Amino acid sequence: MAEISALASERALGWLLVSSLLLLVAAVVYGWLGAGKGRQLKQRLDAANSEIIGMRQRDPLTGLITRTEFETLLDTQLGRVDRGLGHVALLYLGLDNFGAINDAYGLRVGDALLVEAGGRLSAFMGDRPDVARVAGDEFVLLLRTDLDGAIEAATAVRKVMGEPFNIEAQQLQLSVSVGMAVYPDDGARPRILAHAALAMRTVKMGGGAGYARYSHGMGVNHRDQADLLLDLRQALARHEMELYFQPKVDAHTLQVTAAEALLRWQHPKRGMISPDIFVPLAERHGLIVPIGLWVIEEACRQAAQWREAGLRMRIAVNISGHQLRGEDLVAQIEASLQRHHIPPERLTCEITETVAMEDTAATREAFERLRRAGLHVSIDDFGTGHSSLATLRRLPAAELKIDRAFVVDLASSQEARSIVRAVVQLAHSLQLRVVAEGVETEVQRDELVSLGCDELQGYLFAKPMSASALALWARGDGTTAASDFSPSLFDPTAPAPLR
Repeated sequence: MAEISALASERALGWLLVSSLLLLVAAVVYGWLGAGKGRQLKQRLDAANSEIIGMRQRDPLTGLITRTEFETLLDTQLGRVDRGLGHVALLYLGLDNFGAINDAYGLRVGDALLVEAGGRLSAFMGDRPDVARVAGDEFVLLLRTDLDGAIEAATAVRKVMGEPFNIEAQQLQLSVSVGMAVYPDDGARPRILAHAALAMRTVKMGGGAGYARYSHGMGVNHRDQADLLLDLRQALARHEMELYFQPKVDAHTLQVTAAEALLRWQHPKRGMISPDIFVPLAERHGLIVPIGLWVIEEACRQAAQWREAGLRMRIAVNISGHQLRGEDLVAQIEASLQRHHIPPERLTCEITETVAMEDTAATREAFERLRRAGLHVSIDDFGTGHSSLATLRRLPAAELKIDRAFVVDLASSQEARSIVRAVVQLAHSLQLRVVAEGVETEVQRDELVSLGCDELQGYLFAKPMSASALALWARGDGTTAASDFSPSLFDPTAPAPLR
C-alpha cells in the first residue's frame, strides 16, 4: 500500500510537471493575445508550481512533512538557538515490532496504522508542521524546549502511542522507542538528528518500549551490538548455547512436577550472557526461529535422556511470536518428539500473553494446530497484556502463568492479591491450571497457595540449573532429597498419570 501510494504520488507529480511545461509553452505561444490572457496563464502556472512544491514537501502516505522539509525547519531553529533564542530538542520515534504487524495483518493494515500514528503525532504537536515521517516506521518531532521538557514530552508521547489502534475491525497495540537529543549539548548541527536516531536504536536494542537521551558512548555500544550479533550468528554452530532447567512444584504437595527450559549463552570471551540481552537481538535480526528450533530439539533430547535414567520429567519451552506464525512450527515440534520418542503431552509450549492475544487468523490457526498435535499450551506472562475473554475462551490452552510482577507485591499490595485471585478464578472457570512464577519468599508461597494457584516456580524452591544438576537432585545425590520430586515422575510408579 505504501509503495502504491508513493507510485501514485510520483505519477501525479509527473503530470503536474508536464502540465507546467505545457502552460509555459502556452504562455509563450499565446503571449501576443493580450495581457489578460497572459495573466490567466501565469496564475495557472503559479498554482501548478505551488502544488508541485507542496507534494515534494509532504509524505504521500501520512501527509506529514518529509525529512528534507524537516531538516530545513530544523536548520532554522538551530540558527535561533545559536543566536541565544530558546532551546531545541528532538524526539526520534520508532514503532516497536511494526514488521510483525505487517506480516500478520498485511500491508494495507500496516499503512493504515502508519497514517493513524502520524495523525496522533500531528495532534500531539498541536498541528504544527514540526513532525515528519523520516523512514518506513520512524518519525521525528522538533520541540522548542530543553531537556526537562523533552523528557516530559517523551513520556507523554509514549502514552499517546500506547493507546489501542482500531484498524479495520482489529484492535492493535503498539509501543514506541524514543531517542532524545538536545541541541547543542548532544551534537553539532550536522549530527544532531543522527544522534537522536542512534538513541532510539539503542532503546530498541534493549527491548524497546522506552526512551533514552543520546550519550557519547552510544556509538561504541552500537559497534558492540554489531559484534555481539556477529557472534550470535555463530553461537549454535560453536555449541555455545545451553539449556538450564528451573523446576515447577505442585502448590499443595510442594513436590517437583515439571521444569522450564531456559536458554543460556556461554560466550567464550564475555562469559554468560543474559537472555534479556541476546533474545531481543535474535528477534530483531531473524535468528530467533533457528535458535527456537534448537531449544525444542535439545529439550526433547534431554527429556529422552532423563527417561533413560528413570525420570519422566515434563519440560516447558518458550515459543516466540515469530515461531508461532511459521506454518511448519508444529511439524518441526512433532518431528523432534518422534525422534526422541516423547509423548506430546509431556511438552509444554509457553506463549506470552501478548502474542497469544493477537486475534488474527494466523494465530488462531497456529493454536489449533498445537491442539490437534496434543501439545500442552501455557499462556505466559499473564496479566501484562490486554487480554480478551472471548479470545482466551477460544484458545486451546491448558494453563495460565501469572507474571512475576504480581507475585513480588503479594505481601504488601492488596491490589496484587486481588488481581491474582481474579486470575485464578477466571482460569479455573475456564478449566485452566494456574502457575505463579517468581516465588522467592515463604510469604508469597503461602499467599499463592491460599489463593488457589496450582503450581509454583521460583528461587524459593530452586534456581535454574544444568540438566546434570537436576538429575542429581532427582536421585537424591544433590543437596535436596529425592522425595522433593513427585513419585509419579519415576518409572517405578509409571501408571500414575501426568497432570
